[in-house]
Amino acid sequence: MKNPIEQFAASNQANLQALEALSGQAFAGLEKFVELNMAASKAVLSESLVHAKAMMAVKDAQEFMALQADFMKPMAEKSTAYADHLKSIITGSGEEFATAVEANSAKAQKAFTKAVEEMVKSAPVGSESAVAAFKSALTAGQNAVETAQASTKKALEAAQSNFASAASQATQAVKKATAAV
Repeated sequence: MKNPIEQFAASNQANLQALEALSGQAFAGLEKFVELNMAASKAVLSESLVHAKAMMAVKDAQEFMALQADFMKPMAEKSTAYADHLKSIITGSGEEFATAVEANSAKAQKAFTKAVEEMVKSAPVGSESAVAAFKSALTAGQNAVETAQASTKKALEAAQSNFASAASQATQAVKKATAAV
C-alpha cells in the first residue's frame, strides 16, 4: 500500500490530468464557437457586398423595395440556423464538460478519502478527537462540493432553457419583421 503522501501526489497528478482534459474540452467548444462566428461573418459580408452592388444598380423606388424585400426574406431562416447551431455548440460543450467534471470529481473524492483513511490508520494514539474533527470537516467539504455540483448543473440547465427561449423569440421577431417587409 502506498503511503499517504504518495497517494496525495497520485491524486493531485490525476486531478491535473483531468484539468488538462477539461481545458481541452472547453477550448474545443470555444473553437467551434469562433468557427461558427467566422463563417457567419464571412457570409454576411459577402451577402452585404452583393446587395450593395445590386443597390447601386437600382433605377427606381419599386425596384429598390423589391430588392430590399428579397434581401430580408432569408434572414429569418439564417438567424434560426445560426441560433440552432450556437445552441448545439453550447449544449454539447456544457454536457460534455459537466459529465467530465462529475466523473473526475467522484474519482478525486474517492482517492482523497482513501488517502485520508490511510493517514488516519497511522495517526498517533490520543489524536482520535482531532481525527474525528478532520473527518467531519472532510465530510462537510464533500457535501459542499456535491451541493455546488448540483447547483451548477441546475444553473446550466436553466441557462440552456433561457438560451433556447431567447433564440426562439429572436427567430419569431425576425420572421415577423421579414414578413412586414
